[in-house]
Amino acid sequence: MLYIMRHGQTDWNVRHKLQGSTDIPLNDEGRRMAEESAVKYRDLPLDVCWCSPLVRARETAEILLRGRNIPIRTDDRLREMSFGQYEGTENVFQKPECPIWMLFKDPEKYTAPAGGAESFEELFDRTGAFLREVIDPLMSQGKNVLIVGHGAMNLSIVNRIRGVPLQDFWKEPMQNCTMLRLI
Repeated sequence: MLYIMRHGQTDWNVRHKLQGSTDIPLNDEGRRMAEESAVKYRDLPLDVCWCSPLVRARETAEILLRGRNIPIRTDDRLREMSFGQYEGTENVFQKPECPIWMLFKDPEKYTAPAGGAESFEELFDRTGAFLREVIDPLMSQGKNVLIVGHGAMNLSIVNRIRGVPLQDFWKEPMQNCTMLRLI
């Protein structure tokens, strides 16, 4: 089985700031959420956890799996989508003049702006490679795998597996510390 979870809450989540690849830690509520998930999913049989190297995902995985003999491995391909110079922007949903606004409002028309922002194609390329190179072999061995990551990165995996078109990329966003069973 393959499971995927979004990290716990951060202060930037509360302030509606674009985090992207900026390494923001969990806040106290995020840690509490991860603790609750640890209790909720304590009997879920897992063989390995792969997670983003960003601290908010790593800490979520560590709290979730504390006391269990489940290895936690990181892979840079699981980091959140980069928003470049727009990371830290607050309330982007209310700023149509911000180039990142289009990513959320009309994903098919989004073009990554200069300054380090990542395109959907780049995101899909790296998460697709991770699925082919890491997850597919584990699934063929019958392993139970958990991926702990981020909103956009997770959806790139979920939508690929479910065959969701780009226009519907944000249709079912993952909330903090929620887990989905994929395959």
